[in-house]
Amino acid sequence: MKKTGFFTDERTFWHTGGIQSLVLPVGGWVQPPSAAGFAESPDSKRRLLSLLKVSGVADKLDMRPAEPARREDLLRIHPASYLDAFKQASDTTGGDFSGSAPFGVGSYEIAALSAGLAMSAIDGVLSGTFRNAFSLSRPPGHHCLPDMPLGFCLLANIPVAIEAARARHGVGRVAVVDWDVHHGNGTQAIYYEDPDTLTISLHQDRCFPPGYSGATDRGAGKGEGANINIPLLPGGGHAVYMRAFERIVIPALEAFKPELIVVASGLDASAVDPLARMNLHSDSYRSMTRAIADAAERLCGGRLVIVHEGGYSETYVPFCGHAVIEALSGETSDVVDPLMEMALAWQPEERFDALQFQILEEMAQALGL
Repeated sequence: MKKTGFFTDERTFWHTGGIQSLVLPVGGWVQPPSAAGFAESPDSKRRLLSLLKVSGVADKLDMRPAEPARREDLLRIHPASYLDAFKQASDTTGGDFSGSAPFGVGSYEIAALSAGLAMSAIDGVLSGTFRNAFSLSRPPGHHCLPDMPLGFCLLANIPVAIEAARARHGVGRVAVVDWDVHHGNGTQAIYYEDPDTLTISLHQDRCFPPGYSGATDRGAGKGEGANINIPLLPGGGHAVYMRAFERIVIPALEAFKPELIVVASGLDASAVDPLARMNLHSDSYRSMTRAIADAAERLCGGRLVIVHEGGYSETYVPFCGHAVIEALSGETSDVVDPLMEMALAWQPEERFDALQFQILEEMAQALGL
């Protein structure tokens, strides 16, 4: 049995958004933080990698670096005008084109490497080198529009990787399941009129982009029906996400019949994330990964790639990510989630779940599922 591929590179941890206090630039009424302070910190990802090594799971993975995405790969998604402006600013002073995606000197090359990790993960699965794969990409990508970075995302990692796979392997129908707590607006925008790419986003209702819900946004033109948004009320927990999978995500995948499934794996729907208000725990991510992996086995020969996105609790991201990797690879370890008891105590009451379940049922019926 082929191993799970795991793609990472130390250089991705060296991307910086400058000195920030969580998401706010220092200055005016915002005083400098006591430490680096930037929400999209490398530490959560580095600690995930460290936990995998200490637990012994890393020894059972096929861990590899990757080459950066080439300009010709990026041009399939991003116009030359954006790439040129990003590269020029990255070579000199850094910048922030949207007010929510700051970058420093050298971030262009690091972002291209982040996309390259996702590309190599998909390439490894489609070529048969790996059973499945995980890409520890940073900076993230699911908010990035073709011509505008947004929400910490500088390049559209997953679309860049999908289109490279289409060019090299001729893969057709691809499904992207985004369980980052924030809406995958960039991926949606890129594929909104594409009938061969199913995009599903589970996200906290109106969290980010601010005020966005999207339940009625289904795609346009030939892509109508190939975009599904599942906005969840703040406070929802494990039971609500699993019901969403049971009632909408898995049936939608079964109806679409993808040749490849890609997961945009943000770990920011956890109960202790500072940038959202959902209540997942590490076993939630383990359960979602298993559900997707089972669907991939039935629908597309197990071809599944998980690409890391957000997650801003440096302490808890490693445990959630470790659970994802264990479920993806089928490996186990002695790692115990130290926050599980607290996270279970914070799960919403049954009456709140019942309200959410009713909303999900109405959504599923509207989708014809």
